Amino acid sequence: MERVIEILREILEIPSPTGYTREVMEHIEGKLNEAGIKTRYTNKGALIAHNHPEPELVIAAHVDTLGAMVKGILPDGHLSFTRVGGLNLPAFEGEYCTVITRSGRRYRGTLLLKNPSVHVNKDAGKKERKEENMYIRLDEPVEKREDTEKLGIRPGDFIAFDPKFEYVNGFVKAHFLDDKASAAILIDLMLDMGAETLERLPVAFFFSPYEEVGHGGSAGYPESMRELLVVDMGVVGEGVAGKETAVSIAAKDSSGPYDYEMTTKLIELAEKRDIPYVVDVFPYYGSDGSAALRAGWDVRVALIGQGVHASHGMERTHIKGILATKELIRAYIEERFEG
Repeated sequence: MERVIEILREILEIPSPTGYTREVMEHIEGKLNEAGIKTRYTNKGALIAHNHPEPELVIAAHVDTLGAMVKGILPDGHLSFTRVGGLNLPAFEGEYCTVITRSGRRYRGTLLLKNPSVHVNKDAGKKERKEENMYIRLDEPVEKREDTEKLGIRPGDFIAFDPKFEYVNGFVKAHFLDDKASAAILIDLMLDMGAETLERLPVAFFFSPYEEVGHGGSAGYPESMRELLVVDMGVVGEGVAGKETAVSIAAKDSSGPYDYEMTTKLIELAEKRDIPYVVDVFPYYGSDGSAALRAGWDVRVALIGQGVHASHGMERTHIKGILATKELIRAYIEERFEG
């Protein structure tokens, strides 16, 4: 298995719904520090990795994922919930999950429709999948609210869904490839480059903790930053050009167009180096780059990413798209500082 895929598997297995990312950040921090790559945290909890004192180019990916939070305890002891980020409930129905309490205890459960058995509910297939019609069934012998309270479960506890990672015929299938596939690419690329190379290149890598709720990339960058290259999933579906075996270069998303010069340079590099790519427009999409621009950062921003099918559901990408994305980032760094 390619190292980048192993890195991806490792970070997928660490729960990190938006707002609960310290565990995965510490894993990434340890991996990079072992290789001599310096890291630090922003006040908000983003992880920045760089060995150069004044990075001009920042390359960003987010490690926070979709998830849920305990909203309340139902009379039968099971849980109501509220979504964290744009969780697509029909795509997560029946999925196993872990409830993480504030004291660190963990309990298993399943996201289900209320009264889900078709043998007693003839309308089970017709019911709208929304928060008030669904619940978390705990895998604990609870029968009333007090039973669950004794477990230490409270409103505000995070709910993390299983990633269901599988690697087959070059395809990676899992929840949360948005955006842990990009995070794995950044880690793998840094390990390729090594500590000494990163000392002379003014490049930093930024791992964001709040992208799925819109403000992850709004703050915390080095003041020396002049360009921000955001690496997030490329959309695959009807009406867009993206494919799983290529890197998508986004000219525009719902927040507006990305920087013309950066985007053009990325296209030229992909063509020059025979990197499989598409140029695309994403109709329902925002990124950490969008957040940075809205926050007033005076920087150029571009967006790329491996094509991901079935976003916010059972996602899938391909090793070819992952490697194309990695090579385009490498090419941009080389052209920017060594060309």
